[in-house]
Formats: sequence, structure tokens, C-alpha cells
Amino acid sequence: MSIPAPDARPHVLLVEDSALVIGALRVLLEETGHRVSAATCVGEAVSTVQRDPPDVILLDLTLDREDGLTVLFELARAGTAFPVTVAVTGHDEPEVMRRCLDAGCRAVLVKPISSMELPGQIRRWLAEPHRD
Repeated sequence: MSIPAPDARPHVLLVEDSALVIGALRVLLEETGHRVSAATCVGEAVSTVQRDPPDVILLDLTLDREDGLTVLFELARAGTAFPVTVAVTGHDEPEVMRRCLDAGCRAVLVKPISSMELPGQIRRWLAEPHRD
């Protein structure tokens, strides 16, 4: 019995509580050569990162009754390194941007996200040297 080869496609974790957004981003990213996982709450996101580490996290800041940045705080508390993380928000205020960057996000995308630009942006983030 042979062991399947590991999936070499970049793995993107969508942390989002809207099934419609997850569905649309999943189609876009899978069609552009990414492997996609999704989590709808902080606990599920933390578990996914620990079980199947992604290369990129697209992290919605507003998850039902949870703050999306809590994912990063929980990972840090558990001693789990987190990958390139990009916050996704509908709020284009400087204090929101600063809070995300201070928490460890590489970038902040303001909704609506450009479907034409996102796959290329993910490739560029992955090609950048990792910042700690």
C-alpha cells in the first residue's frame, strides 16, 4: 500500500462565519491552485491550525459573537506558531488597522475583497520573507 504524496498546493484557512463568503472564496482559491480549509469560530480555527497548519490565514475580525483576533492570541498562548495571517474587515479605520498589525497580521483587507487580486496577493505574501 502506497502512502499518498503530500498536497503541495498552498493551504489557506478561511476563518469566517458566513457560509456564502466561505463558498465564494473556496471556489476562487481552489480554482487558482490553493487547498482551502474553513473555520467558523475561534476554537475551530485554533484546532485547524494545530492539526493541519495552513500557509495563510484569512481572518474575519467579526465572528458571530467573537473577535477574530482572538485566534492569534489563543495560538500564541498555546505556543503554536501562526502563519501569514491577513485580517479581513469591513472597517477601514486606522485604529482597526493598527490593532490587526499589532496582533501579528501581515496585512488588512477591507471588504469587499477583490477576487481578481486575492490569489496573486496570496502568492506575494507567501514569497515574502517571514516576519516575526
